[in-house]
This record gives sequence, structure tokens and C-alpha cells, in this order.
Amino acid sequence: MTPEIVDSHCHLDFPDFEGERDAIIARALAAGVTRMVTICTRLDQAPNVRAIADGNPAVFWAAGVHPMRAGEEPQVSVETLVDLARHPKMVGIGETGLDYHYTPDSAPAQRQSLLTHIEAARRTGLPLIIHARDADDDMARILTEEHRAGAYSCVMHCFSSSAALAQAALGLGFYLSMSGIAAFPKSAELRAIFAAAPLDRILVETDSPYLAPPPHRGRRNEPAYTAHTAKVGAEVFGITYEAFARATSANFDRLFAKAAAFAKAA
Repeated sequence: MTPEIVDSHCHLDFPDFEGERDAIIARALAAGVTRMVTICTRLDQAPNVRAIADGNPAVFWAAGVHPMRAGEEPQVSVETLVDLARHPKMVGIGETGLDYHYTPDSAPAQRQSLLTHIEAARRTGLPLIIHARDADDDMARILTEEHRAGAYSCVMHCFSSSAALAQAALGLGFYLSMSGIAAFPKSAELRAIFAAAPLDRILVETDSPYLAPPPHRGRRNEPAYTAHTAKVGAEVFGITYEAFARATSANFDRLFAKAAAFAKAA
């Protein structure tokens, strides 16, 4: 049997998948990717993302305002996020975070949006899903200060930042998610950061349609390709693919407990 694995972060609502979504989900299932979390990055798209989850037993969803959009849209309220989280398959808050690479001018709005998402994660008990790019110092500071003010759970999605930010996140009990970037030949330094982390804090994802791992690099990514990144993850930790799949699936169940409970009850 193909080992079961989870794509903890993808974007099935994006136009890249239009007209092919059913086939893409079928390919994921055939590859052993039995669960997927599709991420809403703009709240005006929440109904569409929710509908994808409602229509597919293997798909869950999360919602938030992407940091690159935080300066373009009105600030979301905690109450709005909490209300969305009442849906039985809405399992995470975000993605949110800080992106000083593409949108440094909106940094103040990004920080305010991040604080709102953190409070929503506290109130709902759902994990925070963090996007971080070129903002390591502010990210570590805010996550740490806010955790001291009131605990919450969190995954550093598509982690490709510094070892210092990895250690800060792990020190708070957070998780690191391995994307196709970790499988790129020139990502040895990133693989070393993952290798230094506890296996029980690792998730795997595609962030599809972006960042396809080899042998599909440069083409559209899709959830089935989680398996390629997971094979590299198994090598990083010196274990079999089967063991890595079991470990990361268990980690997903621990962090995304709402998704685990829903699947168990189904």
C-alpha cells in the first residue's frame, strides 16, 4: 500500500487548477496524499475555498489575509475570522505573517494584521499559519511576545528562513513545514536546518501551484507532488519514506486536531 501523507498547505482555488480540480485531487489520492488543506489568502474568496472543502472529503481549508495583501484590503477583524472558523472543515487561521521582500511598504499593516490573526488563533484554538520572508527579526519578536501574552499553536509554512527563526519557532513549540524548496539541489543549508529540528515538529506541503519539487521544478505544482518532497524529507532525517509519512501525518493530526477529529468522525 502507498503510505498515507498530508499536504498541509496548497491553494486549490487558484486559477491554475481551474477545470482540472477533480483530476488533481484524484492524482493526489493515488499518490497517497489522503488529506489536503487548501488555504484562502483573501477573504472575498472564502466562499469558493469553503466550497472546495465541502465538495471533497479529503480537503480541509484555512482562511486569512496574506501579508502581501494586508496593505491593499481593510483590516480583518478577529470576529470575522472566528466566525469563519465555525465551519466544520475550517481548520487553521491564515496564512498571515510578514513579507518584507515583496511588500515592505505595508509593513505596519502587515504587523497589525498578524496580531489580529494571532488573537483569532487563541480564541478558536486553531493553529496559526505563518508566511515569513525577509522579516526574521520582527517575526521572531512578535511571535515570542505574543506567545508570552497568551499561548497559541503555529506552523511556519513553507519554511525557508534562517536557523535563528527556526530555533525561535521551535522554542515556542511551533512546527516547521517542508516545501519543494527543501528538495532543490542548492538548498543544502535549508535541509540542514530541518535536520536539526525534532522530527515530531515537521510537516510537509506543496504550496501548490508554486514551488514544484524535482523532477517537476519549473512547472505547475500540485498536491500529488507532496510525495517527492517527503522522499527528500525522509533522506534528511535518515529514515524510510514510510516512517517519514507516518511521523508527519501524526504531527499534522496533533497540530490540526480539528481536521483529525473530523476525519475520525466521518
